Amino acid sequence: MALKLNLMAGYWSSHPPQNMVAMAQLAERLGCHGFFTAEAYGSDALTPLAWVGAQTERIKLGTAIAQISARTPTSLAMHAITLDHLSNGRVILGLGVSGPQVVEGWYGRPFAKPLARTRAYIDIIRQVLARDEPVEHQSEHYTLPYPADAPGSWGLGKPLKSIVHPLRSDLPIFLGAEGPKNVKMATEICDGWFPLYFSPTGPKVYAEQTANLKPGFEIFCPVRIAITDDIEGALARVKENLALYVGGMGARDRNFHNDLVARMGYADAAAKIQDLYLDGKRREAVAAVPDSLADEISLIGPPERIRDRLAAWEESPVTGLMVWAADERELTQMAELVVGR
Repeated sequence: MALKLNLMAGYWSSHPPQNMVAMAQLAERLGCHGFFTAEAYGSDALTPLAWVGAQTERIKLGTAIAQISARTPTSLAMHAITLDHLSNGRVILGLGVSGPQVVEGWYGRPFAKPLARTRAYIDIIRQVLARDEPVEHQSEHYTLPYPADAPGSWGLGKPLKSIVHPLRSDLPIFLGAEGPKNVKMATEICDGWFPLYFSPTGPKVYAEQTANLKPGFEIFCPVRIAITDDIEGALARVKENLALYVGGMGARDRNFHNDLVARMGYADAAAKIQDLYLDGKRREAVAAVPDSLADEISLIGPPERIRDRLAAWEESPVTGLMVWAADERELTQMAELVVGR
């Protein structure tokens, strides 16, 4: 199956990217499917989409991801409805729980029970989008309306419908997920899934979750594409990212990315990477990342090597690639390889 190509702008580093709009416009001309943004604890994921959406016509506008602790579910539903109207139905609402360090450290919210919290969050958004009845929800995570007998309540809350009629009641909702239960939930209640790492040639880590996907379900996977003869040098950059996530993104006993790499068949390497990284030996941690792992989850090499390796991705459950491009030349080369197949 032909893969959809999506340009990933990510969240900003210390400053806004200078070529964001130009790259989105080029992606649209090249036939790319979507333009996606993210957020961590700096730039938000929604404002750049409004900016880009005003200066493009067709390309989808997606969050990958919007953090559910950053906004109440009704607030994010309002953002999605507004942007979907302004963009004439181009929004893909990608959600995720982020991690405990961000949720508890930046948003000051508890991270406990992320799956149940996600399910409740999506239920409320679906109610807002459907606009069949006033929104009501009772769970340990969200209560709408706010109870009259709760601390600080004035007792005046009542169920409400969105004033604005959503352009699409079926606006697509994707979920960023890694754990088997979270991925299974994504396939059940969402329209798409963002893996973090996916190997089309290694152990079928998500075989059970992807065995019977509903029609139209999308899997958009972030993939580092590097068109180069210097395979070793390009793999080194992938390994740097892997070392950061597998070694440093989380506590020693709670790192979802480390757990995933272990399930992918690299348990010993994952443990070694984490030990080195948390001991401050970051160069050694990068060196401990197996070349084979970095190669499995990326598309690196001369054009002919990438074309050959794309076949495995096309035969996998993945329906789209999410890529980063440094400049217009690099994005054009990627589109020629993926969209032009």
